[in-house]
Amino acid sequence: MYLATTGRPDAPPAPSGVRRRVPGTVLALGAVSLVTDVSSEMVTAVLPLYLVLGLGLSPLQFGLLDGLSTGATALVRLLGGATADRGGRHKEVGGLGYALSACSRLGLLLAGGATGWIAASLAADRLGKGVRTAPRDALITLHSPPEDLGRAFGTHRAMDTTGALLGPLAAFALLWATADAYDAVFAVSLCVGVFGVLLWMLLVPGRHRGPAPRTRAVAAEPRARGGPLRRFGGPLDGLRVPGYRRIVLCAGILGAATVGDAFLYLLLQRRLAFDPTWFPFLPLGAAGVYLLLAVPAGRLADRIGRRAPLLYGHAALLLAYGLLLAPLPGPTVLVGVLLLLGVFYAATDGVLMALAGPFLTEGRQAGGLAVVQTAQALARLGAAVAFGALWTASGPETALVTALLALTAALCGAARLLPSPPSPPSERSD
Repeated sequence: MYLATTGRPDAPPAPSGVRRRVPGTVLALGAVSLVTDVSSEMVTAVLPLYLVLGLGLSPLQFGLLDGLSTGATALVRLLGGATADRGGRHKEVGGLGYALSACSRLGLLLAGGATGWIAASLAADRLGKGVRTAPRDALITLHSPPEDLGRAFGTHRAMDTTGALLGPLAAFALLWATADAYDAVFAVSLCVGVFGVLLWMLLVPGRHRGPAPRTRAVAAEPRARGGPLRRFGGPLDGLRVPGYRRIVLCAGILGAATVGDAFLYLLLQRRLAFDPTWFPFLPLGAAGVYLLLAVPAGRLADRIGRRAPLLYGHAALLLAYGLLLAPLPGPTVLVGVLLLLGVFYAATDGVLMALAGPFLTEGRQAGGLAVVQTAQALARLGAAVAFGALWTASGPETALVTALLALTAALCGAARLLPSPPSPPSERSD
């Protein structure tokens, strides 16, 4: 095939007949994420039901809480990334983030129905996620060849998504067995989260001392325009490089037009008017599709370039918005939205990090990835609040039409701005 024989400028094909293994560190990180996601998704699956249908919060109030839990990660992502880069303390900083998220479950147990305490617990959980995400993704980048970053991130995200599948199932089983005792869900989530912290301590290696020749070879040859970052003083200094700056800008633009999953699930529940008891099952459909497609999407991105899957993934989300507005039978809308949401995450989540990775020198990975993640988190904070406010003021249809138009404009802008990853030295030396 054409793609197999020509390859890509940023990822030369492997020799014929050679099949590279996923690095052991990536598998260890995936195992930790799997367990941690069981813990977090147990809470996430029941939270919209608990807050909106149980405590009676309005869509605007829920949007503020959801936006707070997302936006709380913004500054700590930068702090966590910069701290992890100093001396290669990725394991220590990442472990702190996992521990903070696990402890936040205790806050939910003690909060009762107090909205303020619930908000504080959600913020603590998101702070933990913000602290750990950049060091974890930096470890994936450090221990994987640049031409295989899509596959490495896809493998990690697939394992992470396995936890996202098991978490809602566990939450539903607990609610059924305890007659809707949400405290039981929070207690079990706490125990599973602590187990995830123990796995991090036991399985994840410490400072990265071993050579990663292909990663360092790419990073050691900065280019004047759009190439890997030079060793600037801090993570924000990388914005001087046009290619990396465009990735950060596109992450913010696309994030500002992304409606949170919880809102989409609430819209589905409203559209189909099914029993709220089944609400925790909604994330399972999207997570199942994500699990099946994460690794193939990452491998495809390594072969054809990472721009196209990122854009096509957001196009899938755009179609999901349209399905929610279309006059189609309820089951068709349900299956279509969950399918498209899974495609969206498979084609964008790890692929965005794989796209940014080759622009970062060693010693700047965590901070550089944190900048991309922060731009996306801040944009999604604004999107959650704006969508909740529009829903409260004008109804869900108006809010969804606005989101659809915003995402269309964001896709057009990102298609023009996203750069292609830099070429490896072996291909630039000709």
